[in-house]
Amino acid sequence: MSKRLTHIDEAGEARMVDVGAKPATARMARAGGYIRMNAQALAAIKAGNAPKGDVLGTARIAAIMAAKKTGELIPLCHPLAVDAVDVDFAYESDGIRVTATASLTGKTGVEMEAMVAASVALLTIYDMAKALDKGMAIGYVRLLEKTGGKSGHWVAD
Repeated sequence: MSKRLTHIDEAGEARMVDVGAKPATARMARAGGYIRMNAQALAAIKAGNAPKGDVLGTARIAAIMAAKKTGELIPLCHPLAVDAVDVDFAYESDGIRVTATASLTGKTGVEMEAMVAASVALLTIYDMAKALDKGMAIGYVRLLEKTGGKSGHWVAD
């Protein structure tokens, strides 16, 4: 038995899924990604003296704002009132790893909100540090974990 795509109706047209009858449950999603950069850019961000100012502080605010606007950015996403968005950064030898966690009690999941938050945090880091390294590379944005809803708890391999 093949799984039916929920965002496609019987005529093959895109549609928003009706979640009206679903029960509200506690839901959480964690997503992450990575931005690779040169040593000069990484050192400036760590030292807090990048040309445009506080790179990670600005990226955190941008990520939170983006998570709250996900329903406006992704056409078939429901607009959700997220309860919390947390954004963490980890320095690595050649870049910065971003992890964004979104949570709420609702009728649909917050995977897209977490992924949008991680993506916008990475893009903001690029924007804030591009004067130091125009060749920065963003990659491997993905869902890391989700809880709640019909499918329950899921963790990436």
